[in-house]
Amino acid sequence: MVKRSLQGSVTGIEQAKKAFAHKGWTQDNLAFEVNLKTRQPIWRFFTGRSVDRHIFIEICSVLSLNWREIAANPPEEFPESKELGAAEFLDIDALVQQVRSQRFDKIQDQCGTLQLLDVSRPVRIDDIYIDVNILEEIASLQWLEFADLQKFTSKEFDRFGLGEVSQTQKAGIAAVQTYSKLRVLGKPGAGKTTFLQHLAIQCNRGRFAANRVPIFVTLRDFADETRVAGEFNLLNYIYKEFLTCGISDPSVLETLLLSGSMLVLLDGLDEVLHQEKRGVANEIRRFSEKYQKNIFVVTCRTAAKAFNLRRFTDVEIAPFSQDQIVAFAQKWFTALTKTNIQNKEEQAIEFIKKLDLPENLQFRRLAVSPLFLHLACWVFHHQNKFPNQKIAFYKQCLDLLLGKWDETKAIERDEVYEGFSLSQNLKLLSQVASATFDQGNYFFEQRIVEQYISDYISDLPNASTEPEELQLDSEEVLQAIELQHGLLAERVQGIFSFSYLTFQEYLTARKIVASYNLQALERPLECLVSHITEPRWREIFLLTVAMLPSADFLVLLMKQEVDALVAEDTYLQKFLTWASHKSLAAPPQPIAIRAFYLTLARTPHLISHFALVCILDRDIFLDAALDNLVMECTIADAYACDDALSYALAIAQDAGLHQALQQLKDLLPDPEQSRERFQTWWQTSYPAWIDQLKTAIAKHRNIEHHWHFSPQQQQVLQQYYDANQLLLDCLNSNCEVTDVVRQEIEVGLLPIEELSKREWQGL
Repeated sequence: MVKRSLQGSVTGIEQAKKAFAHKGWTQDNLAFEVNLKTRQPIWRFFTGRSVDRHIFIEICSVLSLNWREIAANPPEEFPESKELGAAEFLDIDALVQQVRSQRFDKIQDQCGTLQLLDVSRPVRIDDIYIDVNILEEIASLQWLEFADLQKFTSKEFDRFGLGEVSQTQKAGIAAVQTYSKLRVLGKPGAGKTTFLQHLAIQCNRGRFAANRVPIFVTLRDFADETRVAGEFNLLNYIYKEFLTCGISDPSVLETLLLSGSMLVLLDGLDEVLHQEKRGVANEIRRFSEKYQKNIFVVTCRTAAKAFNLRRFTDVEIAPFSQDQIVAFAQKWFTALTKTNIQNKEEQAIEFIKKLDLPENLQFRRLAVSPLFLHLACWVFHHQNKFPNQKIAFYKQCLDLLLGKWDETKAIERDEVYEGFSLSQNLKLLSQVASATFDQGNYFFEQRIVEQYISDYISDLPNASTEPEELQLDSEEVLQAIELQHGLLAERVQGIFSFSYLTFQEYLTARKIVASYNLQALERPLECLVSHITEPRWREIFLLTVAMLPSADFLVLLMKQEVDALVAEDTYLQKFLTWASHKSLAAPPQPIAIRAFYLTLARTPHLISHFALVCILDRDIFLDAALDNLVMECTIADAYACDDALSYALAIAQDAGLHQALQQLKDLLPDPEQSRERFQTWWQTSYPAWIDQLKTAIAKHRNIEHHWHFSPQQQQVLQQYYDANQLLLDCLNSNCEVTDVVRQEIEVGLLPIEELSKREWQGL
């Protein structure tokens, strides 16, 4: 049988003592390097006594010695054992193939499937995996001025979050091939574990690192076993993994490691409890330095990067690109739906098409994460659309980050703060989101967010009143929020933001609603409507109106604010009264038609809007054609003017208008006969002719072309138009608004002067 203990020969011990003296260590130092709790085995080794075989081999390895040369009567062959032994293989490649064949099923069972959220059955990794890209520069390690980040708009914020500011991306597997010691960072749900599982499967099949044996270690399981065994020892842990596959000779593992024939995949350093993290990190460092010829890949959340792994290169998983989103959706609907192949493909195409629509921008922002993209596919699959009310989806995403994601993976986290519940955490994050968004800040300095946290903690029961303790607590809470939940992220050194702008918007709306419900006061909503002309607040309005149990008061406040925009300008009131009269003459969609006439006056050329106009009304279509006619005749293009006039004649059904247009056409020279004659006519007769055209249009269609707005009035009209559109979008968002209020607002979308007249007339 294989000897379970070894002892050194006289010459071997002398050689070992020289190597030990050269290191300049104490026996305690050596015990630490070998990962022993006491130095007794070290003393036994140097005094020629027997020690456990794996400890003997480990001591020799740390001292850079060949254990067979140090041991007394080292076992060269194992004639009694039918199990795999390294001595049987002089060819390392043959040993690798043999070990891989014995461990093949183990790796397939361990890494071949995924358990996706809310999916009742395991999914084969090959059916869902998309190759990931990595960023070689970690943004949070870079230095940028706070003032530079403050210039970013919401669209630029999204690009910054996608790593598109100054970074290039590289294929994940290429990074593993480039760096033999790699730490892969990423946000929660970025696909770190799946990436490691894919590497293990590909290596197991000989498609990647074909000359190596894969070993996949879940570090929290390693830490749990260490808690029982009392020592951090990766060699022992991996040896036990080999034992489960019938490989009991320690020399097999040692031979593979010393020859650099292992692909060591260590998953989830951030999932190890804080008190054990340093010990685990030290063991990874020691093990990887001792067996440095092998490839090591460790995964960790980006926020845990402070736990340094010496001589490891840090990279970060990049968010999904558009091509990756498309590829993932195609695989998802193929693998997880039970319809036929054609329906699966059609649903995937429809998903991508609708995801790219402007109204689904918030879903698109989250879909760069594999976790949230999976959720979006799941929701779309069951409803065949994205929900109009997005708050349920956002809440599910937040629930995932605040605890459910860890629960599904059975991860135990450290206490964030004594007595600090998840609901309190959500309340704190809402407070931070609201304060920073209100100030127009997508990015905020660490000291600012720590002050918000400190202010919140100080109001908790039994909170310390010592400023220094509060500061330390706020730092600890910020680190925990970043690491455990991933809702706040350090973008560059000392500057934070919410990991997704969507969450900052959602939490801001949540704070407004919570304040309104709690205080039963009008002020939170009044503050909100003061931002009705600011585009960046649009999503906050839509989320708030959806969260309120009754949105009557908010939409009425919005209507008042919209009316106030133009209340003081009599010229704008006159214009809006005209638009109102035109809209009332063309039922049954006065609101949409009123918007058309407002656009007609603001937009110099409406030919591109004909598709919309056709949906509304034939008369509206005619008005758009007449507006186009005036435009074409103004630019002195004979052919375009003649064509536009002919087109208007073809659709004009009113006899008086048709006759007036025909008379004007008869006065217009034929451009086919003589362009010079046309130009002469244009210079002499055009001014009177175009006035006649405008007069005829004004008489028969009540369309005036003499509206002249100052730059300030144009800006106010644009704000008025956008604010009305926002109000209508809120009303159409399935929010809780009573029929009485809804009708009052729709009828009231008129100029103030006209509305007052109607009330006076009792209409």
